[in-house]
Amino acid sequence: MNILYISISGNTRAFARHLMEYAKEQHQTDNTLPEITLKEIHENSDFEQETEPFFTFVPTYLEGGNGVDNGDTEILTETMREYLEFQNNYRYCLGVVGSGNKNFNNQYCLTAKQYAQQFGFPFLADYELRGTPTDVAQIYQTLTQVFIDNQ
Repeated sequence: MNILYISISGNTRAFARHLMEYAKEQHQTDNTLPEITLKEIHENSDFEQETEPFFTFVPTYLEGGNGVDNGDTEILTETMREYLEFQNNYRYCLGVVGSGNKNFNNQYCLTAKQYAQQFGFPFLADYELRGTPTDVAQIYQTLTQVFIDNQ
């Protein structure tokens, strides 16, 4: 399974790496379960056309407001949106996983929800900050099911 992610503070990167390690352990126990390949997208990334299915992981960084009637302007993660738009890469995205801080109420994972709406792929899961081992296991299970269903 391929995961494309953007990480600003390092939380998404840490979660993606934990997820990759968890997948490796699961694959060693049952080789029919998929391992994970990670690809970090950042402002200096060379954009390329994707040719295989992937999942997108995106944190939430918004400009002020409450996320409902104002303040839902994406900041810092726009490079991922641009990458998905490049050569219509979003067509290969099987779904998006969002992260954020629950203290921000309606803004929690709003960027991922906006991606799902804009690009027409499902919002699959969320986790707070760096996530927990339970989040890792649950999200791996969700991604695996979607991945298998789309083969």
